Amino acid sequence: MSDPICPLCGRPIPKGVKQSRHHLVPKLKGGKGGPTVLLHHICHREIHASLTEAELARDYNTVEALRDHPRLAKFALWVRKRPPEFTSKVPGGMRKRQR
Repeated sequence: MSDPICPLCGRPIPKGVKQSRHHLVPKLKGGKGGPTVLLHHICHREIHASLTEAELARDYNTVEALRDHPRLAKFALWVRKRPPEFTSKVPGGMRKRQR
């Protein structure tokens, strides 16, 4: 059986590589029990460093929309050149929730 493919960067996610599930609609915004996608941990962190929960729920709740976001598209091009087990700190931390 082949390794799953990260829908953000297009690299395989081999067993043993840090990975996480991303709720396409954040749980805090009504996405509990909704669709999820398996991502490299670094790709998941970049999504949450780039977008607020409100932005994710409102405008970026599909893989296609995430790939089209300018910062995430640039990140995907960059990380695609790295091996699947590559990890790094994501600059900036998570975006603050808007109240």
